[in-house]
Amino acid sequence: MIEIKSFASGSTGNCYWVSDGVTPVLIECGISIQDIKKKSGFRLSEVQGCLISHEHGDHIKSAVDVAGSGIDVYMSEGTFNNYSFGSHRFQIGNAGETINLGSWIIKTFEVEHDAEEPLGFYLASRTGEKLVYITDSYYSKFMFQRLTHVMIECNYALDILNENIKSGRVHPAQKKRLLRSHFSLENVKDFLQANDLSEVKEIWLLHLSSRNSDEERFKREIQELTGKPVYIA
Repeated sequence: MIEIKSFASGSTGNCYWVSDGVTPVLIECGISIQDIKKKSGFRLSEVQGCLISHEHGDHIKSAVDVAGSGIDVYMSEGTFNNYSFGSHRFQIGNAGETINLGSWIIKTFEVEHDAEEPLGFYLASRTGEKLVYITDSYYSKFMFQRLTHVMIECNYALDILNENIKSGRVHPAQKKRLLRSHFSLENVKDFLQANDLSEVKEIWLLHLSSRNSDEERFKREIQELTGKPVYIA
């Protein structure tokens, strides 16, 4: 059974522990290696790999340190070229490729963000469960069948963002970037409605904005829409 632990989520850092009961993996490593070790209960030696979506610091901060712990770190060529560091443990690939990692079969796919070759991940366990992970993207052109777990960014709601701009709490220029780089509540709903959720056990909402989101509202509205358990990372 898939177990998800959120070590950090948001603009200050992102890191998630995902295990199917056989093979633990990290998705993102945007916090210090010391924090990753502590939050994992000093079980980092169990981790079989780390998947990184793109080169922004809140997702890749400790990639060299994770690699130095003996863990292979997977990223796109664009991410690697923009990171400025390297390791023999870095595994460089492209969207559309398959990664075999312990009991996981992982498919990478394109997402839309202001980064070089950002990736989403579709993880299929040999136990039969299937998880999709999408963050830092304003939409997904892909649909997925028979998912059991969804991890998706829900950064902002358009009405909250507009109110913050009107009141001066958010600069108007930020709206243009958000609309072309981050998932809104509205787009998350569209994505969920476009996909097969019949077997979904959990939906995790990731990377909520500290100013342009409402945790309780987002959880409530997604639960009402889907009828599924929703967790805020």
